[in-house]
Amino acid sequence: MALDTAVRIGGVSKNFGELRVLDDVTLELARGEVVVLVGPSGSGKSTLCRCINGLETVDSGEILVGGVALPESGVALAQTRSRVGFIFQQFNLFPHLSVLDNVTLAPRLVKQTPRPQAEAQARELLERVGLGDKADARPSTLSGGQQQRVAIARALAMEPEVLLFDEPTSSLDPETTHEVTEVMEQLAAAGTTMLIVTHEMGFARRTADRVAFMDSGRIVEIAPPAEFFDTPRSERAQIFLSRVLPH
Repeated sequence: MALDTAVRIGGVSKNFGELRVLDDVTLELARGEVVVLVGPSGSGKSTLCRCINGLETVDSGEILVGGVALPESGVALAQTRSRVGFIFQQFNLFPHLSVLDNVTLAPRLVKQTPRPQAEAQARELLERVGLGDKADARPSTLSGGQQQRVAIARALAMEPEVLLFDEPTSSLDPETTHEVTEVMEQLAAAGTTMLIVTHEMGFARRTADRVAFMDSGRIVEIAPPAEFFDTPRSERAQIFLSRVLPH
């Protein structure tokens, strides 16, 4: 595995009962690269992210993060997962904790970072995502876009090798979607390694280094955004784009 490869997915398959959700998926994500996963609902995009993070186990194939195979359980899995940040659709913030405590919790518990150091880092990250004045607020007082930006700061606090985004704007309105995609574009410009599941095609075209199109559990094609959006090779991708892109 090349030293500049952040994540390597080799021949991964995953079944839920009789349903094959991932079918021999192979993908490499280079350090500093942004890969955007697109495709119809139910094509396996979210499941692939969950497998990379160890939230789901694979039935066959292998996943390596930073050259290390993803363990199946225990302390080793927790250590590997701490190197993979995950931003969910629904934010998953702790409602009883302040924004600052949400961001500092994992570094303090998992990495044993002293509270003053964790809080200083958290305040820097909240400034970075445009929420420096919300450190003492509770999540319930924030808009959806603000909560998602807190979730991004929380993931960044663990200093992960790669960030996974699973439809991070799917529950947001257009204005708050822009708030979140703007932060993601800034992360991309700073060289953050990211795998992003999204239906925001404009964002994918602007931000991705490569776009991977999934259908029926397989990666059907992968290409730079201009090539994928302007001259998709597969008939399946052509049909998908004809339905989701403005005419």
